Amino acid sequence: MAWELFKIIWRPVMEISILTVAIYYVFVFVRGTRGWPVIIGFLVMLGLTFLATVLKLEVLGSLLRAFFTLWAVAVLVIFQPEFRRMLAELGGNLPFFTTAREQRENIEVIIQTVERLADVHIGALIAIEQSIQLQEVVESGIVVDCEATPEMLETIFFPNNAIHDGGVIMQGDRITHAACIFPLTQRQDLNKSLGTRHRAAIGLAEETDALIVVVSEETGSISYAYKGQLVRGITLEELRSFLTSILVPHAKPRSLIEWLRARRSSRLRINLVLL
Repeated sequence: MAWELFKIIWRPVMEISILTVAIYYVFVFVRGTRGWPVIIGFLVMLGLTFLATVLKLEVLGSLLRAFFTLWAVAVLVIFQPEFRRMLAELGGNLPFFTTAREQRENIEVIIQTVERLADVHIGALIAIEQSIQLQEVVESGIVVDCEATPEMLETIFFPNNAIHDGGVIMQGDRITHAACIFPLTQRQDLNKSLGTRHRAAIGLAEETDALIVVVSEETGSISYAYKGQLVRGITLEELRSFLTSILVPHAKPRSLIEWLRARRSSRLRINLVLL
């Protein structure tokens, strides 16, 4: 009897479980991006449709059904950046042709550059390219194609340099483009004190899987943006730990306590961005 019941219910249970996990993953992935208000609007429309069906409001119900007919096409247009980033994550973005040692060396180049620029309050915007080519979303930029060194990055961002405005794109150990204009985020829930650099970092992180490092010209504070979220006021060690966790395969925190502290600190700063 139990076996017969199991054979009947195992498929529906599996389908419901897969759909639940998929829906939860989509909600977590989209939450905090500019597509989140659209999701909220969709849920409101879904609630109105249910209410119109229960109350037998034929005119409103027909209009809402027409809306959902167009939704399948509209969602592809509205959520194009989110879909691209989600598929890139599902496809994996491990640097197969870069060793862990080389990645750590590239990270140290960024750390040294950020440390020097932060000390003298020189603004910087560095985008580390992963699986999505940034030239698809960057409006402009000057081809540099040189080895990434702290001295070269300092030269690019030096205020009297002709190409110091805009961001820099890095691929591995090379600087490919400078003076790039990144797309600004359209989110309305951000702190009004955020400048153009930080909004550009969030905008690029919303549309790609790049890691963006920001140095504030006004305060010299260090921030990073990833997956549409901005974490501000971090230390050099926290930046190193974050970059290592993403860029170095199988990288592990030094201890469980440090990992928990980093997670708690990062979540706190993400919440502060929205205040």
